[in-house]
Amino acid sequence: MNLEEYENQDGMKVWLSEGEVEQLIEQFEDTERRIAIQLAARCGLRSSEVLNVAPAHVADTDAGTMLRVWESAKTDKYRETPVPPNLATTIRTVGDIRDEPADEPAVDATTRTLRNWIGDATDELESVTNDPGWSYVGMHDLRRTWATSLRSADVDAMVVCDWGGWDDLDTFLDHYRGTHSPEAQRREREKVDWL
Repeated sequence: MNLEEYENQDGMKVWLSEGEVEQLIEQFEDTERRIAIQLAARCGLRSSEVLNVAPAHVADTDAGTMLRVWESAKTDKYRETPVPPNLATTIRTVGDIRDEPADEPAVDATTRTLRNWIGDATDELESVTNDPGWSYVGMHDLRRTWATSLRSADVDAMVVCDWGGWDDLDTFLDHYRGTHSPEAQRREREKVDWL
């Protein structure tokens, strides 16, 4: 887990390692909550975007299975972002099981509810791991982690901007990329014998 103080507010920005993202996801046994957390951590969605995702928004395209984000909370622009196959299947299945129209949201909650869900999960993780860093993790940190993980895996920065809905590279670099992912730092440390 990497932490960095905010410049103009209390608290910390957080970047989770892949293992920590998995730990967080595992805290949720409820399918709806798991979908919500994965949409943030695996697709880079903002909280309000998570609440709008419906089975009809999962599309098989020439680029692979994508999630169509019809309106961004901040930019009001359409974008497409990759969605992991297991998450795409879960979202589609929820729609089938509920026997609702395909454009009904998969997650029936509010942004406050999302904050509560992640707060409960991170409180439990802090208790289990004795790592106070978990107390700083919020929904937006999952988007931050997602973007940084993509860049650390050498995904082109402009593609990350496109998938994440950032209009320019400077915004992404200034507010989201931040530190290198824990995996990238570990990879670089391994290059130095005495570290």
